[in-house]
Amino acid sequence: MPLIILGFIFLGKGMMVKTIIAVAVITVATDYVFSAVPVYDGEKILAALFGGVLLGTGLGFIYLREGTSGGADIINRLIYKKIPHISLGKIALAVDAVIITSAMFVFRSVEAGLFAIVAIFVSGRVLDMLIYGGLQGKILFVFSDNYEEISRKILDEHHRGVTLLSGTGAYSGQERKVICCAVQKNQYVKIKHIVAEADPAAFIIIANAGEVLGEGFSQNRIS
Repeated sequence: MPLIILGFIFLGKGMMVKTIIAVAVITVATDYVFSAVPVYDGEKILAALFGGVLLGTGLGFIYLREGTSGGADIINRLIYKKIPHISLGKIALAVDAVIITSAMFVFRSVEAGLFAIVAIFVSGRVLDMLIYGGLQGKILFVFSDNYEEISRKILDEHHRGVTLLSGTGAYSGQERKVICCAVQKNQYVKIKHIVAEADPAAFIIIANAGEVLGEGFSQNRIS
């Protein structure tokens, strides 16, 4: 309850209403649905791995709808609000690691804690993949004298926006245009082919873009 109150103050009414709904659903599912499922008594490492996948998937769906599952998730969102440059999956991993380390001393079970760390690591990776995977892309910087032809083909054939940056060669001192273009991960190979056909001597820099938001890409903004 103290965390939910803090959530209402710092995260907003909308998110916390969704959190209360999520907590209610999780409570009912735990008491009346999961209690009827046979207990898995196989390899613990498999339980940790697949449990982490299911946990990360569930949390990902909740986060994508601007909610939390309560408890430590509220702490995760509060931390993320202050330091948004760190992904939610990494924040969740750090917070849960502190909790699990404490639990290892309380319950005197190092093995259970180690399996739990495996589960939350997998969960964090899945969580980040769901939240940020669709927002990732590639950014290309193309240095070519045929920038007009390359820009036109990118615009016409792939309907991707192109920005022409003004640059000056440090060695030659010449003014030149630099093509800047953000594309989906599965498109940059086609853009490379366009550049190679138009100017085999072109210089290209390709970098990973952690998130690409806006028109033509995902409109989802995790706040």
